[in-house]
Amino acid sequence: VQLVESGGGLVQPGASLRLSCAASGFRFSEYAMRWYRQAPGKDRVWVASINEDSTLTNVAPDVVGRFTISRENPKNRLYLQMNNLRPEDTAAYYCSVTYDDNYCWGQGTQVTVFS
Repeated sequence: VQLVESGGGLVQPGASLRLSCAASGFRFSEYAMRWYRQAPGKDRVWVASINEDSTLTNVAPDVVGRFTISRENPKNRLYLQMNNLRPEDTAAYYCSVTYDDNYCWGQGTQVTVFS
């Protein structure tokens, strides 16, 4: 299993970013996917989930109405559209899949929102 995140950056409050996760080594279309984030000095926390065929999505309460999770199964790609970013969204963002009962992670992509 390989997960490679991209799309992070340094932005001002109110800006938008679209994170991408390229997946390989497993049948992407058969697995639910998730995004997590980890701020400096804090635990990694769940941000959003999507099921195999995109019919069910969930996002954390603090990003409802601002973040949207999506996927393109033919491209083995997972996305996180982040709008109206806030300083508290600053974190490393990770995509994740549970494969063979193991949590698998990418290397993360850094998002920094500064005033």
